[in-house]
Amino acid sequence: MPDRVLRAISYPTIDHRGPEFQELAHTVLARVKTVVKTEQPVVIYPASGTGAWEAALVNTLSPGDRVLMAETGHFASLWREMAERLGLAVEVMPGEWGHGADPGAIGARLAEDKAKEIKAVCIVHNETSTGVTSRMAEIRKAIDGAGHPALFMADTISSLASIDYRQDEWGVDVTVAGSQKGLMLPPGLSFNGVSEKALAASKAARLPKSFWGWEPMLEANRNGMFPYTPATNLLFGLREALVMLLDEEGLDNVFARHDRHAEATRQAVNAWGLEVLCADPREYSSSLTAVKMPAGHDADALRRLILERFDMSLGNGLGKLAGTVFRIGHLGSFNDVTLAGTLSGVEMGLRLAGVPISASGVEAALKSMASAAQPAKAAAE
Repeated sequence: MPDRVLRAISYPTIDHRGPEFQELAHTVLARVKTVVKTEQPVVIYPASGTGAWEAALVNTLSPGDRVLMAETGHFASLWREMAERLGLAVEVMPGEWGHGADPGAIGARLAEDKAKEIKAVCIVHNETSTGVTSRMAEIRKAIDGAGHPALFMADTISSLASIDYRQDEWGVDVTVAGSQKGLMLPPGLSFNGVSEKALAASKAARLPKSFWGWEPMLEANRNGMFPYTPATNLLFGLREALVMLLDEEGLDNVFARHDRHAEATRQAVNAWGLEVLCADPREYSSSLTAVKMPAGHDADALRRLILERFDMSLGNGLGKLAGTVFRIGHLGSFNDVTLAGTLSGVEMGLRLAGVPISASGVEAALKSMASAAQPAKAAAE
């Protein structure tokens, strides 16, 4: 989180029923659509990403509706559990953690659904627990190839503003996002990008909703208002973050930076002689990298040591990956020096923990970043 975003959040709180707030709301509601890459409305809730999960489901579906969800990791599993608690009939596409959703399997299952009983396909774009990015354009093609009318929903909580994402081009009907990753804010805002098809589905959806309802939000948003108290100061921060992303760096440059840091991180992991959890190079995440620990070594013990010695926190293994992987985040307000420091902390921790490593991952990462930066420098000259 950049200091300037945190400073923006510290602005004096304004009247959320006054003209100054109207201007703020109109600005962020319009500009966040550019990040989602949609011409359609984006609803902003004062909530975590979990709230946006629920909003996506309750606004479009009815009790007993069948939804198809791909098992790609811990957060895909949590979204599935929520759907089940809401009274939906969830059909899980099984998969290995370390792989993304399988477009071919999804297309084949939809083609089998002659009665069109499946009402939605829900995919986590970037699975935060595994460092795997599902191939959303291919999944859209598979849905279209099956000639199926199911809604297409995407969780972009750890990909939006870090990895290229295109709601309209990919025909995504509901985008789910949160503020605390690529948008460089603290937790507390969540988002639904809503297609015309999803809005049409919401007219007949019968799952109970009040706080999460799109209709009152969209009606109030037209006038730069919210139907209930918004997270005003986080919206100040969002406005500043959007200036940084859209006006100063530019989304294409943001994505290229994340790609470069992800590749450098993978080069470090390879140099150490460790293994990246993501098994398919087409699905490497540019937001984070999950690293497998060698047999006989505990990932959580390594994380504790690094936190105690270097005041640096690594992501833990979640669900079935507990104790077997650690996760290196490289998203948001991140640069080459930040990554070099992060990887240095990991490398020192590995040595202190007695984890055998083959070579310096930091050196490999520095070479990778220098090599990736060279063409841009040559072009400038």
